[in-house]
Amino acid sequence: KHKEEKTNVMRTLDQKKIPYTAHTYDPDGPIDGVSVAAALGQDPAHVFKTLVTKGASGGYYVFDIPVAENLDLKKAARAVGEKSVAMLPQKELLGLTGYVHGGCSPVGMKKQFPTVFHETAVLYDTVCVSAGRIGAQVECRPGDLIALLRAKTADIIV
Repeated sequence: KHKEEKTNVMRTLDQKKIPYTAHTYDPDGPIDGVSVAAALGQDPAHVFKTLVTKGASGGYYVFDIPVAENLDLKKAARAVGEKSVAMLPQKELLGLTGYVHGGCSPVGMKKQFPTVFHETAVLYDTVCVSAGRIGAQVECRPGDLIALLRAKTADIIV
């Protein structure tokens, strides 16, 4: 019998006593966020993708936005008090966060970076974020995630 293996994200949520629902999808299918939302039967507005950026000062920042949206780099920079931010090159993602592209979660990165959720996150009872690997998502209350990550919310999409 196959037991779903817990990811670091799930272990972190368990440890912090944050309730969540684990969801899985075919990791060999399309992994863009809208496809993942569809595979999970979720509204794409409730499914958030995690984007990692580097600021002009050299600091790193994490932004979580609805999967169908695009990050506005100017608004994102303003939200974290930077002159500018740029997307982190994909090849640097694993080394910095411990996660691969398509499986990046705001929870359980190697180091906790300043994190900003799009302001719509708090409008929903629950949101989904990556469980830390392709094929797995966790659904939990946005307030719990924001508190755990000491994140803030802002208008950061185009």
